Amino acid sequence: MKQLRPFLLLLAAAPLLNGCLAIGAAALVTDVAVGTVGNTVEAAVKVGGAAIDVVTPGDDDDDR
Repeated sequence: MKQLRPFLLLLAAAPLLNGCLAIGAAALVTDVAVGTVGNTVEAAVKVGGAAIDVVTPGDDDDDR
């Protein structure tokens, strides 16, 4: 009977843990999605910045 109590306690706690796992999985998916969007925006900003640098004259020009 002593060995059965922890098993029954684990069975009783399983629905609670399942909810935690679902929330954790949703948080992981959200984190990955936000990270992907952030990386995409960062890449777009770098490309845009590089394009602007090509069009505008830099500090090393002899236009003074």
